[in-house]
Amino acid sequence: MPLVFHHISFAYDGAISQLLDNVTAHFPQGWTGIVGPNGAGKTTVLHLAAGDLDPQHGTIRRPTHIVFCTQRTDEPPVQLPQFMAATDSEACVLRGKLQICDDWADRWQTLSHGERKRLQIAVALWQQPDVLLIDEPTNHIDLAARALLVEALVSFRGIGLLVSHDRELLDLLCRQCLFLDPPQAVMRPGNYSESVAEARREEANLLAERQVLKHQLDQLTMASQRRHAEAARADRKKSKRGLARGDSDGRTKIDLARVSGKDGRAGRLANQLNGRLAHAQERFSSLEVKKRYTANFWLDGSISPRQRLFTIPSATIQLDGLRQLIIPDLTMLRHDRIAITGANGIGKSTLIRHILRQLNVSEEHLIYMPQEIDLVRTRDIMSAVHQLSHEQLGTVMTVVSGLGSRPDRLLRNLDASPGELRKVLLALGVIRHPHLIIMDEPTNHLDLPAIESLEDALRNCPCGLLLVSHDLHFLSRIANTRWHLQQAGETVTMALDATFHITMEQN
Repeated sequence: MPLVFHHISFAYDGAISQLLDNVTAHFPQGWTGIVGPNGAGKTTVLHLAAGDLDPQHGTIRRPTHIVFCTQRTDEPPVQLPQFMAATDSEACVLRGKLQICDDWADRWQTLSHGERKRLQIAVALWQQPDVLLIDEPTNHIDLAARALLVEALVSFRGIGLLVSHDRELLDLLCRQCLFLDPPQAVMRPGNYSESVAEARREEANLLAERQVLKHQLDQLTMASQRRHAEAARADRKKSKRGLARGDSDGRTKIDLARVSGKDGRAGRLANQLNGRLAHAQERFSSLEVKKRYTANFWLDGSISPRQRLFTIPSATIQLDGLRQLIIPDLTMLRHDRIAITGANGIGKSTLIRHILRQLNVSEEHLIYMPQEIDLVRTRDIMSAVHQLSHEQLGTVMTVVSGLGSRPDRLLRNLDASPGELRKVLLALGVIRHPHLIIMDEPTNHLDLPAIESLEDALRNCPCGLLLVSHDLHFLSRIANTRWHLQQAGETVTMALDATFHITMEQN
């Protein structure tokens, strides 16, 4: 039984406009990509498919066994204990394929978000659902773990809906893609790249047709104006006003013109042209091309008056009771752009927290973006945004708009999506003058235009940058130094490299 949306309309309470309007979509066996900018309703589509939300109009026909892997990894999956205790072949294969350790269920709180995501998806696949809904599966995942995850998802034989900003993953898995552009949704065949190429061809054809119609409209408008002028002159000629009482010849000519119908010819031609002009205008208006906004902003960073942002002495940091991270003396100068890299769970976020505890940078001049922010903290941040001055709020919303989200919708909802919240945090940085920006997985949850905009903004920002990411392409455009964490037995050490290149070891 397929999953079918039939004329679905949906809007959240208090929303000014519909998020989905009369959307019909058929989801067969295999993977369908759900794509669109942050806030376009991708996660909402998954909740509708799962039955967590009811549409205002339309119907949804769905199979009975549905599993939803949410974007957040705050809480362990409900079926985690059963999965870890299972001895069937499917559970054993998944634990081996995704390299899941026996003690992960017992130490969920100490797992990295990448490890949690692997465990979350393994539990979902083990349940062998008819429909599997996955929201951003490659967030937090390093390259090695990503390869393992992709292999597991390829083997799924049910109906899969995949929300992702990972172009390579969408291309590899998906047979079709649902493109969301509220309130419309368009299903296109093929993977993401094929669908985007087709959409661009359609938009180019639409623009070309609009140009042709615009030229025709201009010509028809000029012709209409000329015909109406001729009709006005004809009206003046058929009028007997101004004729002398004895001008019988003039009156006779006017009467003959009225009888023959020649006096109304110019008016009839003008009216016919009005009909053609109205039809052309209606056709032109129907070929609407949505305005596209360039997602970019300038991050108003400042430069520290001190040459050194921090110096941290060498130390040994306990990671999970079994391993330890040994760090050398660390120094960061005010112009440094440092990338911290390493496998999932190796201690990158622990290192960031260690640095934060020893910083001598005032909070006013520091921007810190953690890897994940829970819902309670999300609501606190959004509440604080509402308390900003009119000028500050305007700046924040301008940045958010430039990053591709709708400020009006964001301001009405304290439960911002993870992607939208990251945009808000970036925007809040604009109204400060940071000497140091620290970001742990900054591209997680962001849509593709926003990632490109963030790259541009950070590349042009004059303050110091300390970035943790598995996205080496993103880091290579910004960072010039790498601190790489590597493990040997129960010891994690750091290699400090004064140069950073995309061709470096892919860990």
